Amino acid sequence: MKFRRFSQISGTLHSSLFYSLALGSIGITIFCGYWFFARSASTISAKPPPLPQDESIQVYFNHDRSVDFTESYRQKTRPGVDLAAKLIAAIDSSQSSIDIAVQEFQLPNIAQALAVKSQTGIKIRVILEHNYSRPLSELTTADIEGLTTREREHYQEFQKLVDIDGNGTLSPAEINQRDALIILRNAKIPILDDTADGSRGSGLMHHKFMVVDGHRVIVTSANWTMSDIYGDLSRPESEGNQNNLVQIESSQLAAAFTTEFNLMWGDGNAGNQISQFKARKPARLPFEVLVGKTRVLVQFSPTSKQQAWDDSTNGSIGKFLGSSQQQVDFALFVFSEPGLGTILQAQSQRGVKIRGLIDRQFAYREYSSGLTLMGVAEGNVCAATSNSQPLATIGVPTLPTGDLLHHKFAIIDRQTVITGSHNWSNAANYSNDETLLVIQNNPTVAAHFDREFDRLYTGVVLGIPARLKNKRC
Repeated sequence: MKFRRFSQISGTLHSSLFYSLALGSIGITIFCGYWFFARSASTISAKPPPLPQDESIQVYFNHDRSVDFTESYRQKTRPGVDLAAKLIAAIDSSQSSIDIAVQEFQLPNIAQALAVKSQTGIKIRVILEHNYSRPLSELTTADIEGLTTREREHYQEFQKLVDIDGNGTLSPAEINQRDALIILRNAKIPILDDTADGSRGSGLMHHKFMVVDGHRVIVTSANWTMSDIYGDLSRPESEGNQNNLVQIESSQLAAAFTTEFNLMWGDGNAGNQISQFKARKPARLPFEVLVGKTRVLVQFSPTSKQQAWDDSTNGSIGKFLGSSQQQVDFALFVFSEPGLGTILQAQSQRGVKIRGLIDRQFAYREYSSGLTLMGVAEGNVCAATSNSQPLATIGVPTLPTGDLLHHKFAIIDRQTVITGSHNWSNAANYSNDETLLVIQNNPTVAAHFDREFDRLYTGVVLGIPARLKNKRC
């Protein structure tokens, strides 16, 4: 038997250490007094074969262990799919039009691909979230001095990306080559943000989708940034936040996304009342299309609070969770919607197996529905709930330093997949522009998400870490 010491990674609240006792192909891990089982390193490192793809619905993960790629900027060869390369391939294939709505866009390789297509006459439109619509290369010294700690780290990452020669100064040539928004501007590609409706952009324009030629739709959980797709330049060990990309061939589905895009785009001019973002949009119910033999539901947030919760995006998620017969696995960046927690508790009591992963930043906050599932009352880790049996299968994944669990997916009975940009929160439901996709009864698609969940669940830290509970109680 052999003890191995690992550095605990990701999250400021959990910088302690854990130990693994290897016993053949099974490991027993002690984390702050909490035991959990994990496969041995030899099992984890074995490369699985690639899974077959559905002809019309293809799924990719930037941490897929069955393939390798070399990153564009760090020249690092690592396991995973280059999600930016998938986006670029779709852009390169375009014959007529490209519509993009993405919260944050900083990757120059994607911007350069768009600039090239723009010069060939392809109609391109881009919508961004207003907090990320200003080129960072245009920040003044005063702007930089006024940044918060998190914003300053964000800017420093941008500076490392653009500063090609590493001399600490961003030259005009470097900016034109590496500042994605400047590349788009130089190519005369029109850009709007969520203040185009005359508002201050309350809530988030949180979509992450692209429509190509009116028949191809790509939806990601990832923003188009280094940290969401590749990894941080300041942290060589990082491999990017855990994210997925779904590409669907369907003219009907593309039409639904184009309608959503056109509501936001309006007449393409900023500062008027024609563009409709967030609550300014009309009420919209879920929309289903048949893609091959697969029914795909799409619903766009936000939902008015005047509508019934069952008709909201979270309500749609709840209906599918409530339909589960055997198993629900979920991997979420944020889980703070109590109604969905209640549904999962009820399903567990009916005998449905529930397993969950939540990003470490949010799993233990007082509003976390994950805490409720763990048996914690009202966010107080010292108090237990009295109305249900705690689930011992909810926890946080072990990730490289700086990387986040940025997925927003669930798999139901190994058949149906819930995914998109929509976190399971009230903000996503009532305040943000969001996308929800539900790919129904397609085991080929579900198998990809199953494998990703199992990869993340290997080494999971379950329940409340003893160190955190001892600190708070």
